[in-house]
Amino acid sequence: MTGHCPETKFLARIDPVMRRLIREVGPFTLTPHVRRSPFESLARAIANQQLHEKAADSILRRFVALFPARRFPQPADLLAMNEQTIRGAGFSQAKVAALRDLAAKTLDGTVPTGRDIKRLEDDAIVERLVAVRGVGRWTVEMLLIFQLGRPDVLPVDDFGVRNGFRIAYGRRAMPTPNEVLRYGERWRPYRTAAAWYLWRAADRAKEAKRA
Repeated sequence: MTGHCPETKFLARIDPVMRRLIREVGPFTLTPHVRRSPFESLARAIANQQLHEKAADSILRRFVALFPARRFPQPADLLAMNEQTIRGAGFSQAKVAALRDLAAKTLDGTVPTGRDIKRLEDDAIVERLVAVRGVGRWTVEMLLIFQLGRPDVLPVDDFGVRNGFRIAYGRRAMPTPNEVLRYGERWRPYRTAAAWYLWRAADRAKEAKRA
Protein backbone atom coordinates (compact mmCIF):
# COMPACT_ATOMS: atom_id res chain seq x y z
CA MET A 1 0.00 0.00 0.00
CA THR A 2 2.92 2.36 -0.67
CA GLY A 3 1.86 5.99 -1.16
CA HIS A 4 -1.50 5.54 0.53
CA CYS A 5 -2.79 7.73 3.36
CA PRO A 6 -2.86 6.66 7.04
CA GLU A 7 -6.53 5.65 6.75
CA THR A 8 -6.00 3.19 3.91
CA LYS A 9 -2.73 1.84 5.34
CA PHE A 10 -4.47 1.10 8.64
CA LEU A 11 -7.61 -0.45 7.10
CA ALA A 12 -5.56 -2.60 4.71
CA ARG A 13 -3.39 -3.85 7.54
CA ILE A 14 -6.22 -4.94 9.85
CA ASP A 15 -8.88 -6.12 7.37
CA PRO A 16 -8.14 -8.29 4.29
CA VAL A 17 -11.49 -7.42 2.67
CA MET A 18 -10.77 -3.71 3.04
CA ARG A 19 -7.30 -4.32 1.61
CA ARG A 20 -8.82 -5.84 -1.51
CA LEU A 21 -11.45 -3.09 -1.78
CA ILE A 22 -8.84 -0.35 -1.44
CA ARG A 23 -6.74 -2.00 -4.13
CA GLU A 24 -9.75 -2.16 -6.48
CA VAL A 25 -11.14 1.33 -5.78
CA GLY A 26 -7.91 3.27 -5.36
CA PRO A 27 -7.03 6.18 -3.04
CA PHE A 28 -9.36 7.65 -0.44
CA THR A 29 -10.49 10.94 -2.00
CA LEU A 30 -13.19 12.33 0.30
CA THR A 31 -13.11 16.17 0.22
CA PRO A 32 -15.32 17.84 2.86
CA HIS A 33 -17.29 21.06 2.10
CA VAL A 34 -15.53 22.90 4.92
CA ARG A 35 -16.76 26.38 3.96
CA ARG A 36 -20.46 25.64 4.50
CA SER A 37 -21.98 26.64 7.80
CA PRO A 38 -23.81 23.99 9.83
CA PHE A 39 -27.02 25.92 9.06
CA GLU A 40 -26.48 25.69 5.30
CA SER A 41 -25.39 22.05 5.41
CA LEU A 42 -28.47 21.03 7.41
CA ALA A 43 -30.82 23.12 5.24
CA ARG A 44 -29.45 21.38 2.15
CA ALA A 45 -29.82 18.01 3.88
CA ILE A 46 -33.48 18.77 4.71
CA ALA A 47 -34.07 19.75 1.07
CA ASN A 48 -32.59 16.44 -0.11
CA GLN A 49 -34.68 14.21 2.15
CA GLN A 50 -36.82 11.72 0.16
CA LEU A 51 -35.97 13.42 -3.14
CA HIS A 52 -33.78 12.60 -6.11
CA GLU A 53 -30.62 14.74 -6.07
CA LYS A 54 -31.56 16.62 -9.28
CA ALA A 55 -35.02 17.51 -7.94
CA ALA A 56 -33.54 18.74 -4.66
CA ASP A 57 -30.92 20.82 -6.50
CA SER A 58 -33.66 22.45 -8.58
CA ILE A 59 -35.67 23.33 -5.44
CA LEU A 60 -32.56 24.74 -3.74
CA ARG A 61 -31.76 26.94 -6.76
CA ARG A 62 -35.28 28.38 -6.70
CA PHE A 63 -35.03 28.84 -2.93
CA VAL A 64 -31.74 30.76 -3.12
CA ALA A 65 -33.15 32.89 -5.95
CA LEU A 66 -35.88 34.15 -3.57
CA PHE A 67 -33.30 36.19 -1.66
CA PRO A 68 -31.95 39.52 -2.99
CA ALA A 69 -28.25 38.64 -2.86
CA ARG A 70 -28.97 35.28 -4.58
CA ARG A 71 -26.67 33.64 -2.07
CA PHE A 72 -27.64 31.03 0.50
CA PRO A 73 -29.74 32.90 3.09
CA GLN A 74 -28.85 33.53 6.71
CA PRO A 75 -31.21 32.16 9.40
CA ALA A 76 -32.82 35.57 10.03
CA ASP A 77 -33.48 36.01 6.29
CA LEU A 78 -35.26 32.65 6.17
CA LEU A 79 -37.43 33.46 9.20
CA ALA A 80 -38.39 36.83 7.68
CA MET A 81 -39.51 35.18 4.43
CA ASN A 82 -43.20 34.37 3.99
CA GLU A 83 -43.86 30.64 4.43
CA GLN A 84 -45.96 30.41 1.28
CA THR A 85 -43.16 32.02 -0.72
CA ILE A 86 -40.76 29.35 0.51
CA ARG A 87 -43.31 26.65 -0.35
CA GLY A 88 -43.44 28.14 -3.85
CA ALA A 89 -39.82 27.06 -4.37
CA GLY A 90 -41.04 23.46 -4.09
CA PHE A 91 -40.70 22.62 -0.40
CA SER A 92 -43.42 20.64 1.37
CA GLN A 93 -45.13 22.16 4.41
CA ALA A 94 -43.17 19.76 6.64
CA LYS A 95 -39.85 20.85 5.12
CA VAL A 96 -40.75 24.54 5.48
CA ALA A 97 -41.47 23.88 9.17
CA ALA A 98 -38.14 22.05 9.51
CA LEU A 99 -36.22 24.87 7.81
CA ARG A 100 -37.83 27.48 10.04
CA ASP A 101 -37.05 25.44 13.15
CA LEU A 102 -33.45 25.05 11.94
CA ALA A 103 -33.18 28.82 11.49
CA ALA A 104 -34.67 29.52 14.94
CA LYS A 105 -32.38 26.97 16.63
CA THR A 106 -29.37 28.45 14.83
CA LEU A 107 -30.24 31.90 16.16
CA ASP A 108 -30.75 30.62 19.72
CA GLY A 109 -27.43 28.74 19.67
CA THR A 110 -28.72 25.16 19.65
CA VAL A 111 -27.11 24.78 16.22
CA PRO A 112 -23.50 25.90 16.71
CA THR A 113 -21.63 28.25 14.42
CA GLY A 114 -19.02 26.91 12.04
CA ARG A 115 -16.29 28.01 14.45
CA ASP A 116 -17.92 26.54 17.56
CA ILE A 117 -18.82 23.19 16.02
CA LYS A 118 -15.16 22.43 15.34
CA ARG A 119 -14.52 22.36 19.09
CA LEU A 120 -17.28 19.84 19.84
CA GLU A 121 -16.97 16.05 20.00
CA ASP A 122 -19.00 14.01 17.50
CA ASP A 123 -21.53 12.78 20.09
CA ALA A 124 -22.11 16.30 21.41
CA ILE A 125 -22.81 17.52 17.86
CA VAL A 126 -25.30 14.69 17.30
CA GLU A 127 -27.06 15.42 20.58
CA ARG A 128 -27.49 19.11 19.78
CA LEU A 129 -28.49 18.84 16.14
CA VAL A 130 -31.09 16.08 16.46
CA ALA A 131 -33.10 18.62 18.49
CA VAL A 132 -33.91 20.31 15.16
CA ARG A 133 -37.18 19.27 13.56
CA GLY A 134 -36.59 16.91 10.64
CA VAL A 135 -32.95 16.24 11.53
CA GLY A 136 -32.05 12.72 12.65
CA ARG A 137 -28.81 10.98 13.48
CA TRP A 138 -28.12 10.01 9.85
CA THR A 139 -28.37 13.65 8.71
CA VAL A 140 -25.92 14.73 11.42
CA GLU A 141 -23.54 11.91 10.48
CA MET A 142 -23.52 13.17 6.88
CA LEU A 143 -22.58 16.62 8.20
CA LEU A 144 -19.82 15.12 10.34
CA ILE A 145 -18.41 13.32 7.29
CA PHE A 146 -18.99 15.70 4.39
CA GLN A 147 -18.67 19.09 6.09
CA LEU A 148 -16.48 18.56 9.14
CA GLY A 149 -14.35 15.74 7.77
CA ARG A 150 -14.49 13.80 11.04
CA PRO A 151 -12.40 10.62 10.65
CA ASP A 152 -14.31 8.10 12.77
CA VAL A 153 -17.99 8.17 11.71
CA LEU A 154 -19.80 4.98 10.70
CA PRO A 155 -23.38 5.69 9.54
CA VAL A 156 -24.77 2.20 10.04
CA ASP A 157 -28.35 3.25 9.25
CA ASP A 158 -27.28 4.26 5.74
CA PHE A 159 -28.55 1.82 3.10
CA GLY A 160 -25.48 2.30 0.89
CA VAL A 161 -23.08 1.50 3.73
CA ARG A 162 -24.96 -1.67 4.67
CA ASN A 163 -25.38 -2.72 1.04
CA GLY A 164 -21.69 -2.09 0.37
CA PHE A 165 -20.86 -4.23 3.40
CA ARG A 166 -23.12 -7.01 2.10
CA ILE A 167 -21.40 -6.90 -1.30
CA ALA A 168 -17.79 -6.53 -0.10
CA TYR A 169 -18.06 -9.20 2.57
CA GLY A 170 -20.08 -11.66 0.49
CA ARG A 171 -23.16 -11.72 2.72
CA ARG A 172 -26.35 -13.26 1.31
CA ALA A 173 -28.65 -11.09 3.45
CA MET A 174 -28.53 -7.40 4.18
CA PRO A 175 -26.69 -6.91 7.49
CA THR A 176 -28.43 -5.10 10.33
CA PRO A 177 -27.05 -1.77 11.56
CA ASN A 178 -25.83 -3.52 14.74
CA GLU A 179 -23.94 -6.14 12.73
CA VAL A 180 -22.09 -3.44 10.78
CA LEU A 181 -21.47 -1.48 13.98
CA ARG A 182 -19.98 -4.49 15.75
CA TYR A 183 -17.81 -5.50 12.81
CA GLY A 184 -16.76 -1.87 12.29
CA GLU A 185 -15.16 -1.60 15.72
CA ARG A 186 -11.97 -2.95 14.14
CA TRP A 187 -11.90 0.06 11.77
CA ARG A 188 -11.52 2.63 14.55
CA PRO A 189 -10.22 5.36 14.40
CA TYR A 190 -10.84 5.50 10.63
CA ARG A 191 -14.44 4.36 10.26
CA THR A 192 -15.25 7.28 7.93
CA ALA A 193 -12.81 5.93 5.36
CA ALA A 194 -14.27 2.45 5.77
CA ALA A 195 -17.77 3.84 5.14
CA TRP A 196 -16.48 5.67 2.05
CA TYR A 197 -15.09 2.42 0.64
CA LEU A 198 -18.36 0.61 1.39
CA TRP A 199 -20.22 3.30 -0.58
CA ARG A 200 -17.80 2.74 -3.46
CA ALA A 201 -18.47 -1.02 -3.30
CA ALA A 202 -22.21 -0.36 -3.62
CA ASP A 203 -21.63 2.11 -6.50
CA ARG A 204 -19.42 -0.36 -8.37
CA ALA A 205 -22.09 -3.06 -8.08
CA LYS A 206 -24.69 -0.67 -9.52
CA GLU A 207 -22.43 0.23 -12.41
CA ALA A 208 -21.74 -3.45 -13.12
CA LYS A 209 -25.48 -4.13 -13.33
CA ARG A 210 -25.95 -1.29 -15.84
CA ALA A 211 -23.06 -2.45 -18.01
